[in-house]
Amino acid sequence: MPRFRAALRALTPFAALGLLIPLAACGGADPDRDGTPAAAAPADGRGAGFPYTVTNCGVTTTYQAPPRRAVAMNQHATEILLALGLQDRMAGTAYLDDAILPAYRPAYDEVKVLAKEYPSKELLLGANPDFVYGGYSSAFDKAQGRDREGLGKSGIPTRLSVEYCTPGPVRFDQLKTEITEVARTFGVPERGARLIEDEQRRIDAATTRVKDKARPAVFVYDSGDAAAFTSGGNGIGNEIVSLAGGTNVFADLKDTFGDVSWEKVIERQPETVLIYDYGGTSVEAKKQRLVNDPALARVPAIRDRRFVVLPLSSAVLGVRVADAVDSLARQLHPDAA
Repeated sequence: MPRFRAALRALTPFAALGLLIPLAACGGADPDRDGTPAAAAPADGRGAGFPYTVTNCGVTTTYQAPPRRAVAMNQHATEILLALGLQDRMAGTAYLDDAILPAYRPAYDEVKVLAKEYPSKELLLGANPDFVYGGYSSAFDKAQGRDREGLGKSGIPTRLSVEYCTPGPVRFDQLKTEITEVARTFGVPERGARLIEDEQRRIDAATTRVKDKARPAVFVYDSGDAAAFTSGGNGIGNEIVSLAGGTNVFADLKDTFGDVSWEKVIERQPETVLIYDYGGTSVEAKKQRLVNDPALARVPAIRDRRFVVLPLSSAVLGVRVADAVDSLARQLHPDAA
C-alpha cells in the first residue's frame, strides 16, 4: 500500500469515460480555452485582483502575485493545475496514483517529476517553489519536514485540498471552492468558472439519467484484510456514490476513509461492491479476497458477484469527479446509460 494511504489510516482523518478539455494550451502565452491569449500581467508582476487573501484549512495567506513555481503533490492537485492550464507555472509534481488523463498528458510532460512518491524536504526545497499544493494531508508530513507551518516560515505558501479540513460531508460545493480558490490564487478565475460549469453540466446529465432508479446499497472496498478500509460519509467518494444513484452503506462513518469490521460489512448486506483501483493490488485480487472469504458468502453483493470499479484518483476532490459520477452511474444502472 502506498505510504500516503497508510498515512490516511493513521490519521483516521477508468481512464475517464469523458476527458476534460484543457482550459489552456500546453505551452506558450497561456491562451484561454477559446484561443484568445490571456491578458498580459502588469509590469509589477501582480496582475489584476492582487493582493489576494485566502484562508485554507486554517492557514491564512496573502498572495501579492500569482505563483510562478508551484509544486503539486498528489494526482488530483496536479490535475487541477493542468486543467487550469498552469503547467508553465509548475516547478514540479509528485505522487501519482494512476496515469495522468490523456487530455493532460502533453502538458504534464512539460513538468518536472520530483519523485515517484513524496519528495524529501531537500528535494522539495531544491525545486525553489513559491507554492506547494497537497492533495492529501500526508503531503505535509511534519516528521518529513514538509509541514505547512515549517514551509510557511521558509517563505513558501501552501494549500491543502479542502476535502481534508471540511467539517462534515464534502459535496460539490467543496469542489467549487477548491477550483475557485486555486484559480483565483493563480489569477485565472475565468478558467476556474468554466471548469466548474463543465463539471456541473456533466454531473447533472448523469444524475438525471438515474434519478428514478432504485438505489443499490454500495460497500466501497479500498483495501484491507483484518478490517475493511472503506469510504466514509465525509469524503467526496460518498457524494459520488449518491450522485451516481447508489447509497453508501458506511455513510454514517464520520470520516473521509476509515476501517470497519467485516462483521459490520456482513450486517449491512451491501448489494454492490465498489472497488477502488490503485497501487500494487489488482482489482481481480481484491475481488478474490472477498469471494474467497466464507464469512462473506451470504452478502448479496459477494454472492451475486456484483462488482463495480473506479480508479482511486476519480474518487477524490479533483477534476475527475464528473467523470466518476458518470462512470459509476453507468455501472450501477446500465439500463439508464
